[in-house]
Amino acid sequence: MATDDQILLARRHLASARNVTILTGAGISADSGVPTFRGTDGLWHNFRAEDLATPEAFEQDPQLVWEWYNWRRELIATKQPNPAHDTLVKLERQWTDRMWLITQNVDGLHRAAGSERLSEIHGNIWKVRCTGCGVISENREIPLPTLPMCRLCHALLRPHIVWFGESLWEKDLRRCDEALRACDLLLVIGTSGVVYPAAGFASVAKDVGALVIEINLENTPQSDLVDLSLQGRAKDVVPQLL
Repeated sequence: MATDDQILLARRHLASARNVTILTGAGISADSGVPTFRGTDGLWHNFRAEDLATPEAFEQDPQLVWEWYNWRRELIATKQPNPAHDTLVKLERQWTDRMWLITQNVDGLHRAAGSERLSEIHGNIWKVRCTGCGVISENREIPLPTLPMCRLCHALLRPHIVWFGESLWEKDLRRCDEALRACDLLLVIGTSGVVYPAAGFASVAKDVGALVIEINLENTPQSDLVDLSLQGRAKDVVPQLL
């Protein structure tokens, strides 16, 4: 677990930082009770998330995929932001235009907490995208119709999620690159460090001379690269950084 000396050192680094970029992963949402949908805890009707979250699965059986996403939406709707989410909102207000948040999570908890300066690089489960006209809209209806249709062109809607085999949106990648190259401190919270391109963000920050601090329950493939690794739950460690 993170020691008092490590927490104090992290506080000093944050206090002296001019531009801060923060990357969050499943670990921060897990502290709110959001499952990761991977491994043995990720099973749903005996399907793996990796088999359902693909363009091919949606093309083959959109009803099955939407049933899974409705189940996920119903589950996530019962969850609330935790102290780590709340602390990042406070930091955003403290740094105003000097902080940018990048999240791999699609649950919308950062926005629910009040974060505004952020990139949801894998999408948002509370948004839908038309497969016909491409319009993106927010939709918090629970449950959605099994096969929801666009009100504008009546084509099938899909979750506004980056699925396996799809590329991240170019606009988000550009904004992330700008934030990483402008920061002098990168805070990596609750991410496994194995999913690209986010797994490479620490290297980008290091290349421009930024200090990198990691917060995670255990060591990750990035731990040897970072300058300071704090072990513990995000909801416990992040609030201590204030």
